Amino acid sequence: MEVGIPKEIKDKEARVGATPQMVRSLTKHNHKVKVQTQAGEILGYTDALYRQAGAEIVRTAKEAYESDMVVKVKEPQQEEFELMHEGQIIFSYLHLAPDLEQTKALLEKKVIAVA
Repeated sequence: MEVGIPKEIKDKEARVGATPQMVRSLTKHNHKVKVQTQAGEILGYTDALYRQAGAEIVRTAKEAYESDMVVKVKEPQQEEFELMHEGQIIFSYLHLAPDLEQTKALLEKKVIAVA
């Protein structure tokens, strides 16, 4: 399975969906991991650390979202809705009850949303 780790874009969100240690575990089990450049930079997780763990560093969120599964901290933001695709697994915190627009986007894109 290919796993994408995009950089969080929600205002004031500095966390990242996966640490280099998690990436190492995934790649050890034959998963391909694509991490958007500088996704963990604020936390001290450099691109070099992700690369050493076996990740491919990609330039854009679009490239990370081309994966079978996307792991994020926060729910997909409006500008990320167009990047999701049918059958894709989105693994993140989801706040669907107060956010009808997000709920509709997940349903329209036919993603598998895991909160």
